[in-house]
Amino acid sequence: MASAPGDIIWEIMKKNNSFLVKEFGSGNQMVLFNKEKKNFFNLNSYKNPGLSNMKTIFIRLDGKDLFVVLETTKTKKHNRPVKLFHKVVMMKEFRLMTKLVIDQVVDIYYISDLKLAALARVSAMYHSLKVAKSGLKKRNRQTVRK
Repeated sequence: MASAPGDIIWEIMKKNNSFLVKEFGSGNQMVLFNKEKKNFFNLNSYKNPGLSNMKTIFIRLDGKDLFVVLETTKTKKHNRPVKLFHKVVMMKEFRLMTKLVIDQVVDIYYISDLKLAALARVSAMYHSLKVAKSGLKKRNRQTVRK
């Protein structure tokens, strides 16, 4: 991982990196998005966790049994990529998942700014998990061309 401070890395990477997506909004205004997996809002900014921050959070679905995994980075293990992430498997009910996210993210002063984004991601993962386990098939919402 990075041995330089996050501010310097961000200044180098903010306009040119492989995860950057440039979109044009209304008129000539350009909006920059970011495809990093640890970026909750998919916006290209220093506030959102990503490659330049020492503290990152990632919530994802994993495994054949489909369970939710919360990954946080250990700030003192950046020179050891194998031991970099702390993984917590969440297979319980929704209230325990949200309590765990709040305990891990906010109460330990990890990244308290992104509390609502982390809870929204957990909620979305939990609801998709319920649909996947129930066996319901999702409708195809694409239009059929004739």
